[in-house]
Amino acid sequence: MPEDAVRLSGIEKSFGSARILNGISLAFSTGEVHALIGENGAGKSSLGKVVGGYYSFDAGTLTVFGREIGHWSPRAALTSGIAMIHQELQLVPELTVAENVFLGIEENRAGVLTGSEQSRFRALDERCGFGLSPNAVVADLRIAERQKVEIMRAIARDARVIIMDEPTSSLTADEADKLHRVIRWLRDEGRTVIYVTHFLDHVLETADRVTVMRDGRVVKTGPIAAETKASLIEAMLGEPADVAFPPLPPAPAADAPVLLEVAGLSSATGLSDIRLKVKAGEIVGLIGLVGSGRSELARAIFGADPSTGTVRVGGAAYDDRSPRLSVQRGLAFVPEDRRKQGLDLVQTVRPNMSLPHLSLVSRFGVLKPRDERRRTAEMIEHFNIVPGQIDGEVAFYSGGNQQKVLLSKWVYGNPKVVILDEPTRGVDIGARRRIHDFVVELARGGAAVLLISSELEEVISLSHRGYLMREGRIIGEADCRTLTVEDALFRLFNVEKQMGAA
Repeated sequence: MPEDAVRLSGIEKSFGSARILNGISLAFSTGEVHALIGENGAGKSSLGKVVGGYYSFDAGTLTVFGREIGHWSPRAALTSGIAMIHQELQLVPELTVAENVFLGIEENRAGVLTGSEQSRFRALDERCGFGLSPNAVVADLRIAERQKVEIMRAIARDARVIIMDEPTSSLTADEADKLHRVIRWLRDEGRTVIYVTHFLDHVLETADRVTVMRDGRVVKTGPIAAETKASLIEAMLGEPADVAFPPLPPAPAADAPVLLEVAGLSSATGLSDIRLKVKAGEIVGLIGLVGSGRSELARAIFGADPSTGTVRVGGAAYDDRSPRLSVQRGLAFVPEDRRKQGLDLVQTVRPNMSLPHLSLVSRFGVLKPRDERRRTAEMIEHFNIVPGQIDGEVAFYSGGNQQKVLLSKWVYGNPKVVILDEPTRGVDIGARRRIHDFVVELARGGAAVLLISSELEEVISLSHRGYLMREGRIIGEADCRTLTVEDALFRLFNVEKQMGAA
């Protein structure tokens, strides 16, 4: 029987009055992939941070390779053979890929760096199969590529226990498959992988054991061979499995007003002659593979990146595009990176929601605190944000509840047009349901919604129409009510073959 790499007994953790871990007793064995799943706020990421030394614990004991831990920190954890890959990446943007991978473990002789990182990197990359350039600057990489750098950094430290918090949230299916091969290789070497994820297919494919958490407690743990997707969902939610997408409102009439119109939009980020329309009450999806230009298009429309061409909101064109002016014109944008681009983590819930819309809660430039608190409380209740505190510290919220705060921020202002870039990235099934309902609510309320998701089933199921994108261009349009994932992939790859043969 394998020995325990990590054992927790009666672990408790609170932030103020909010208890996030409640009497956790659990063991992670050597040479296993152990998945942690649960709804947002269930405590799975917080438990990973306790094991990784990023959170102290209020009560209970933590034993690592047979040694009970006293003082615990990320450095102490790393020294003990535990490394953590965070959902929100912790890289130095100004450094290269190789410099980030080997930061703090550079080889030296008598205190002088040897400069051997290139050869070490090549050997590591050969094991991982990620194909990253060691000299690329991290700031220039896409999110998926940065994710791979974090994974390589943990492996480079030869950790015996590796905690992966949503490691596939920004990866393509092929990239996720490569990561899973790496995970299995780590397991076969006798290492322990604690795999925090909301992708149940990945759990069933990769894990040896699974623990289901709910409300800061362990509700189920056991071998993955005894589980199905339905049984895991039922354990997570405490109710029968129901993963259906909400019904869409009827498609808008032919003469419905066009709230968003884009014509001839091009940019230095790779966009070329983009043309699209979204009507009031319509959800339109951008369907494409990674690198197709979907996020770049969202940013260009909102004015976050410079572009040429015409954007009309509510029939009015404007060339002086900027985020501030876009908000004034009734356009809202939920970016894919909520922590860096969507939320102010040094502020609480209340200012995060109200800052773009101060005119709604002020008079003659003077803030009306009562109105601000009332609107914030309404949004918290509407989205079931946990904890339900008007001045809760957003930085300590789970990823899913941070996402709800970000969505609330834009509902607050009743926008005409809403652009949603990966709105369910890194959230669990329960939060996904609420976000899906929110997308439909927007359309029922008369807003025009432009939806981006890497999960083709999600974007197709939640859209009336879709534009297929490849290499910064729109290559086709489809009725999503009859479109299948297989049809979409065929059309995308068929175009690729034609262009390659030309």
